[in-house]
Amino acid sequence: MKGILGKKLGMTQVFTAEGNVVPVTVIEAGPCVVLQKKDQENDGYEAVQFGFSDKKESRSNKPEAGHAKKANATPKRYVREIRGINLGDYEVGQEVKADLFTEGEFVDVTGISKGKGFAGVIKRWGQSTGPMSHGSRYHRGPGSMGSIQANRVPKGKRLPGHMGHETITIQKLEVIRVDVERNVLLIKGSIPGPKNGFVKVKQTVKN
Repeated sequence: MKGILGKKLGMTQVFTAEGNVVPVTVIEAGPCVVLQKKDQENDGYEAVQFGFSDKKESRSNKPEAGHAKKANATPKRYVREIRGINLGDYEVGQEVKADLFTEGEFVDVTGISKGKGFAGVIKRWGQSTGPMSHGSRYHRGPGSMGSIQANRVPKGKRLPGHMGHETITIQKLEVIRVDVERNVLLIKGSIPGPKNGFVKVKQTVKN
């Protein structure tokens, strides 16, 4: 397993050698710094902690600054762990760049989806509207809940609420190009999150 942290810059399109158009998402992948290595003996599991995107020291607290100082790095805005990595391949303070991946590899990308605010059941869950004639008096409501016993709403019932802003992983996306000089990955298709949103790119778990 291998992975890197990055930032979604937007979408564009590239042409293949056959002349086909491929929609791609541009990700600024690294450079990331290895902030910590966690092992079974001290932490109960194995993982490598990466940090991406420098943060002003005035905006970081003492624990963040001290943690980064151990790796001879500045405090980072986006810190995440990636499990399943061979700890012997990394050292604290090491930089990881986009050349970690090659063209044709498949990756899983994790990000936070765009927040949509408060939404009703039709937009949030795709439910159907009621009759739209003027006399029906029922158009976009969540439906009757009179059958629920003892005024208890079952867990997971689809009701209006906060839509979006959830952690989502899109699996098995192809790496179309790797720009080592700019530390950029071009990944086929769309990925979750807005422009300039932070993402985690890992080697895919699917065959």
